[in-house]
Amino acid sequence: MGGTGRMLRNGVTLLAMALALPACGGGGGSPGGTDTLLPTPTPSVTPTPTPTPANTSCALRTRQDWVLRQVNDWYLFPETLGYVNPAAFSTLSDYLDALTAGARSRGMDRYFSYVTSIAEENAYYESGATAGFGFRLHVDGAERRLWVSEAFEGAPALAAGLDRGTEILALGSSPSTMRTVSLILESQGDYGLYIALGADTPGLTRSFQIRNDSGTRTVTVTKTDYAIEPVSPRYGLRIIEDEGRKIGYVNLRTFIFSAEDPLRTAFAELKAQGVDELIVDLRYNGGGLLAVAQTLGSLMGAGRAPGDVFTRLRYRPEQGADEAYPFLTEPSAIAPRRIAFIATGDTASASELVINAFRPYLRADIALIGANSYGKPVGQIAIDRPECDDRLRLIAFAVDNAEGQGGYYQGLASVMEQSCRADDDLTWPLGDRREASIARAIDFLDRRTCTPIGPSAFARTATVSTARVPLPAGRHSLAPATPSQPQRDMPGLF
Repeated sequence: MGGTGRMLRNGVTLLAMALALPACGGGGGSPGGTDTLLPTPTPSVTPTPTPTPANTSCALRTRQDWVLRQVNDWYLFPETLGYVNPAAFSTLSDYLDALTAGARSRGMDRYFSYVTSIAEENAYYESGATAGFGFRLHVDGAERRLWVSEAFEGAPALAAGLDRGTEILALGSSPSTMRTVSLILESQGDYGLYIALGADTPGLTRSFQIRNDSGTRTVTVTKTDYAIEPVSPRYGLRIIEDEGRKIGYVNLRTFIFSAEDPLRTAFAELKAQGVDELIVDLRYNGGGLLAVAQTLGSLMGAGRAPGDVFTRLRYRPEQGADEAYPFLTEPSAIAPRRIAFIATGDTASASELVINAFRPYLRADIALIGANSYGKPVGQIAIDRPECDDRLRLIAFAVDNAEGQGGYYQGLASVMEQSCRADDDLTWPLGDRREASIARAIDFLDRRTCTPIGPSAFARTATVSTARVPLPAGRHSLAPATPSQPQRDMPGLF
């Protein structure tokens, strides 16, 4: 989880909380994405940023001094801070990475603190606005193969026939310049792939040799602006008939404001159908806004009593700003008896917070299905420097559930009462009951036995050199060294 945020919905940010994954590499990093939690600002926890003179320049040293002041005031792990010479760094991101290196070495801030663009982040969190091909990519490091794990409606990749399960065999700026994925990975690792894909600039074109159920062919795709639908109109909601009962399936891609109404509509249908068992698919959801996480939790919280705690935020003791967020009243809420949460190593931040929130209430009647989650039990505030379009996302609080359970830096599999191991099966569409993780989720709801999820490695180091590098074993999301805000929250997005 990247953080939780207090952000006004009119775009003026006093203090925003984010729960999301960082991207791997020098600019901030997670295995794929970042969550941002944005609660409504309250005076008790909204800090007063250090005043900035109206005509202050955006020189690097001025921006570094500003970042250092905020870190000293708000960083959750002040004991890890040491002196860092700002003159040794040519970018603000590198300077912040150096300031937070102590916590990172202890596994507490794995590039969760970062600087991003105010304009870019606001556009994404309000409406899902981004640019690119509109697909997620996953790399098989052992076999040196590249797959489309998800494609988004209204984006160019899906229109060109690249959907879940499509393998990309080769790519280049034109059909005549394509190189095979195997050769790129052999010589340059993941770095070579995201460089070959190019910047997320509308109008940029790439050619792909692909293989799927339609055979092998070459397609040319042009990047464009589009808006991600956080709840897919194709498979975001399903009613699965199983042995005479109805199981609800909800797939949430990312926690942004435009997810709230589609989620309410989906749960209204589940309520109308009498659904009381649920599969919530968060397998690629790297996090997002706290306010939206609270909405999702409340839609599953019809059985909660008034005042029941959804989550708690814990700041540094001197801030005196700890907060409890309750379950809210939602007219379309249901009260599921059992919930199966599908996760992978890309599941982080706000996604993990929602799962952890139900542990005190459903205990063994919830399970983690698939693979271990990323492990981000902390969140970021957002402090803005508008004249420079700088938004500092800084780890400033930890998140716990109603019983004070948090600290899952090793992923949720280490703390859940129930878990079931399953593959992320690209041979079937998301939402299809034959897909391995969904099939295993149904097994859990049917109280069948399963193999628990074991420990896994969470920190994945990306390279920013062109030298040959060892590839991570198994399949993993492709993450650029310097991600955009959507790429922080949506692992593998291009």
